Amino acid sequence: MRRTARRPDGPTAALLTLALLLAVGPSGRLAAQDTTTIAAIPDTSHFVRPMGAFWRSLLIPGWGQAVTGRHTTGAAFVAWEGVTVMMTFKAQQEANYMKAIGSANVRLKRQEVEDWLVLWIFNHLFAGAEAYVSAHLQDFPPDLEVRAFPRGIGISLPLPPLPRR
Repeated sequence: MRRTARRPDGPTAALLTLALLLAVGPSGRLAAQDTTTIAAIPDTSHFVRPMGAFWRSLLIPGWGQAVTGRHTTGAAFVAWEGVTVMMTFKAQQEANYMKAIGSANVRLKRQEVEDWLVLWIFNHLFAGAEAYVSAHLQDFPPDLEVRAFPRGIGISLPLPPLPRR
């Protein structure tokens, strides 16, 4: 039994033609490594180490953020620190007053003091963790953007211009 060769249909023929053109077509000019120009290496000596930023913000929330250049975030941690400190002291003063007058709600007020104290401690831990991460991302390109597109979310990252020949 003899078989006859079939010609490929439209999409298959187009794909085969494209593969053939790419395989045998002239390739672009391949340039050797250019040693006459030296790429500038970014200066990272002024960057703070991640653990240094962590310990700074653990001690004083906002300090590690200020060192890594995230001033608005640092200001938010400082503001929340002020709120939690003052509310802890206010609730403690109210608890002492309730104890002095023999109120039955002393236990609830002590619970409020503990709640504000936990938020105060959490602010230190979270500020330290945020400073640690932001110190790792100091040399990340600042032009990264997350955008909403019609079919989902996309990330835009501009690339540096190609050198002229």
